[in-house]
Amino acid sequence: QSKKKGLSFEEKRARMMEIFFETVDVFQLKDLEKIAPKEKGITSMSVKEILQSLVDDGMVDTDRIGTSNYFWAFPSKALHARKRKLEELESQFAESSQKKETLQKSIEKSKIGREDTAERAALLEELSTLRQKKEQLKAEIDKYRECDPDVVEEMRQTNQVAKEAANRWTDNIFSIKSWAKRKFGFEESRIDKGFGIPEDLDYID
Repeated sequence: QSKKKGLSFEEKRARMMEIFFETVDVFQLKDLEKIAPKEKGITSMSVKEILQSLVDDGMVDTDRIGTSNYFWAFPSKALHARKRKLEELESQFAESSQKKETLQKSIEKSKIGREDTAERAALLEELSTLRQKKEQLKAEIDKYRECDPDVVEEMRQTNQVAKEAANRWTDNIFSIKSWAKRKFGFEESRIDKGFGIPEDLDYID
C-alpha cells in the first residue's frame, strides 16, 4: 500500500480557513489543535505555524482576552485581505520589472567601447539581485492567484452562514449581558465599557 502524500503548506492553510468558514466560530489554539487533525488532516504540531501565517496575512483575526488568545475569521474580511495582498505583490512585481529593465539598459550602454568597470560590475550584481526578487514575487503572486477562485467561491457559499453566525453571537452577547446584570447587578453601560461592546450593537438584517 502506497504511502499517502502529505499536505502542502498552502493546502493546510486552505483547510484551516475551511474550519473558520464552515463553523463561523471563535477558537483557542488548543481547540484547533484538536479539530484540525480530526476534520482536516492537519497535524496538530503544524497548527500553530499555519495559524500564525494566516494571522500575518490578515486572513485570521486574533485577540487576547484574559490569559487566553482567541482566533476567528469571517469570509468577507479574508477575501479583502487576499485582494490587498495580491495588489501589493503585483505592484512590487511591476516596480521590480521596471527597475530591472532600466538596469539592463544601463549595462548594455556601459558595454559600448569599454572594458569591465567597477560600475558595470555593481550594476550586474544589482541586476542579479533584482532577478531573484522578481522570481520570488512572481512565485508569491502565482500562489495567491491559484488560491483566489476557491476563496471567492467559499465566500459566496458562506455569506449567509456568516450573517446567521454574527446574529447568533450578538444574541449570545445580549444573553451574557442580561445574566451579568441579574447576577452581579452591573449596569449595562459598565458591561459595555468593560468588554468593549459598542453601544449600538444590534442584529444584522
